[in-house]
Amino acid sequence: MLLVSPALAQLTPVKGVESQPLKAQVRRLAETLGVVGTPLSKAERTRLDEILDMPDGADATVAIQRLLAPRVLAAVHVNPESRVKVARGPAPARLMQQGWRTFLVRVHNEAGVTAKLRVSSPNARPLYHRSTGAPEPRRTIKPGDVGDRWLDVATFDARPMNERLSGLELEYRVVELYSRDAGRREARFMFDIGQGTQDLGFRAQVDILFDCRPAVAVVLEVKDHDGKDCMAGIEIRDARGRIYPAPSRRLAPDFFFHPQVYRTTGETVALPAGVYSLVIGRGPEYRVQRRQVTIPDGVRSHRIRIDLQRWIHPAESGWYSGDHHVHAGGCAHYESPTAGVTPQDMFRHQLGEDLNVACVLSWGPCWYYQKQFFEGRVHNLSKPRYQMRYDVEVSGFPSQHCGHLCLLRLKEDDYPGTTRIEQWPSWDLPILQWAKKQGGVVGFSHSGWGLAVGSEDLPNYEIPPFDGIGANEFIVDVTHDAVDFISTVDTPYLWELNIWYHTLNCGYRARISGETDFPCIYGERIGLGRVYCKLDGELEFDAFCEALKNGRSYVGDGLSHIMDFRVGDRGVGEQGGELHLERAARTTVKARVAALLAEKPREDIRKRQKWEKPYWHIERARTGQTRNVPLELIVNGEVVDQQPILADGTTREVTFEVQLERSSWVALRILPSSHTNPVFVIVGDKPIRASKKSAQWCLESVDQCWKSKVSRIREAERPAAEAAYEHARKAYKRILSESTK
Repeated sequence: MLLVSPALAQLTPVKGVESQPLKAQVRRLAETLGVVGTPLSKAERTRLDEILDMPDGADATVAIQRLLAPRVLAAVHVNPESRVKVARGPAPARLMQQGWRTFLVRVHNEAGVTAKLRVSSPNARPLYHRSTGAPEPRRTIKPGDVGDRWLDVATFDARPMNERLSGLELEYRVVELYSRDAGRREARFMFDIGQGTQDLGFRAQVDILFDCRPAVAVVLEVKDHDGKDCMAGIEIRDARGRIYPAPSRRLAPDFFFHPQVYRTTGETVALPAGVYSLVIGRGPEYRVQRRQVTIPDGVRSHRIRIDLQRWIHPAESGWYSGDHHVHAGGCAHYESPTAGVTPQDMFRHQLGEDLNVACVLSWGPCWYYQKQFFEGRVHNLSKPRYQMRYDVEVSGFPSQHCGHLCLLRLKEDDYPGTTRIEQWPSWDLPILQWAKKQGGVVGFSHSGWGLAVGSEDLPNYEIPPFDGIGANEFIVDVTHDAVDFISTVDTPYLWELNIWYHTLNCGYRARISGETDFPCIYGERIGLGRVYCKLDGELEFDAFCEALKNGRSYVGDGLSHIMDFRVGDRGVGEQGGELHLERAARTTVKARVAALLAEKPREDIRKRQKWEKPYWHIERARTGQTRNVPLELIVNGEVVDQQPILADGTTREVTFEVQLERSSWVALRILPSSHTNPVFVIVGDKPIRASKKSAQWCLESVDQCWKSKVSRIREAERPAAEAAYEHARKAYKRILSESTK
């Protein structure tokens, strides 16, 4: 039984309470205490049973109150005018660092109200303020506020309790308190049953000094498949599913919008004694592990070893993973107490997801704070196999209506003649040309937005509205050789790939790359969308960008892989990615392919529509109830052959034979999980003119894009924009006339 604090007198029993409904409420209370993990002790249970067997009357009501008094943290009185006042109860003010403790609140309800009893505390105010998207946000939470906001308060209002007060003259409510810190901490609590119900003279609040016991320092030992120390993502939950450390009390490097934290060998997590479920991962190249651990009581520290399990290692054969679109500010990030997070925080997450290259893009939200980290080179935190660089996404800028742009490998991040975002161009082409002139590698973000169509054919010939922030003006810019890639994986694949297929059919050579747009489209973790680039030597950012630009790569969710794709003797992205044939010929296509599916289908993903997240996922490629996925051979956007791949994590050699009658682009895909860039097969030195219908689609799309965008292009810039669009029209008309099929 909990000891009564000697400094506090016992609560004076409330008299005149009818015992039968009080007994019923206390039965529910006893059940609730079991549900929340702090059941009555054996002695308390025995005494309660004795009381419940007593005849109804004053003796029973007084006995119940005396039994429960040692658990009462606060006693609330609602007077006949529904005014609320509160007094400190006898329960010892003891909490546990990084843990939850359960207390009772006694409610003497003279007014018989049935509203919800609300408990609040200034010490439980938000620790952060989410991003508003402002480039230069006003600080609303100061760093000095962080230390005082150490508490979480939650009332348990679920069954078997009722959400509202019952109206009984006396009842008990359950309140749970979480402490972020150890040591002595004071908290103020305010109680009310609705606006204006607090008593006068601050009598509806009570200040309590808590003694917060230190939790167990759980020291982690995280080992990679080769026995070396590494970073991993670890999700920790108790039996009730509560996450540790509590997300509401997190600041970077632990993100409040994640269930997981990232830790490496020698680092710790503070946990109270108890039993916890762990989910452990390190990106899609590792198997997810689930295990249960027990943290013993009465110890200061406890060690846990984690041995990670890889199922594939593309970097071992030169295929390095990258996510060209992640953010350290905006969207799910906070803008107070700091304007986003630091490079140290982002790099920890990169390591924890085993992502070889991370492009952290400063953009509109928190622009003026985050751009300080741009240096025009790889960040000095980088390691030989993990490279991080700060660059720019043109989003939150005047041109964003034409499509958000990823500008990688910049030397300068301010457009010439500008000092403020508002001064940048209001359409895309000048920005792309400026970035490429300084050696940048450039492309469109989240390509599918604005390109939605109803058809599920790929390719299809519906003209999209071009009314979004995806690869909209790409239809123009590709004709100016001003764009290196469009992004995939973070929007519906039909919308992303359709415009790309059509431009490839017209002979253009922009490639695809994979992105997450963390933490905007996907906030779960960085690297959910990836590009794998083949390098001949060690990882270098410049070489990675060149491989991305030249399409020596494949994209996907990391749960399937198409490595070393070759058509004849030409590997993807090698020597411009071109294979030259004198005449039509039968050609061999080869690749090394691997995929990983759980044995049991995930119906939660399979039942979703193609325009619902996750947009790309290996589960969507599963054939029926099998563990097979189809590897498809694509020529000029059409499936010409396929082979089933057993998705058991094994890497297999795959071979196709294909007859190529004319100049064509050739690719492999496991849709929607992975897709290679093309090998361009040039037959008889003729350009690729794969489809009159594609050329016509592109031509009509230029007109639709102009119609959608022109009103938001500044009047002074419209003549140049109109000339650029007219250039695109002429290019597609010429291609249409040169196409024979």
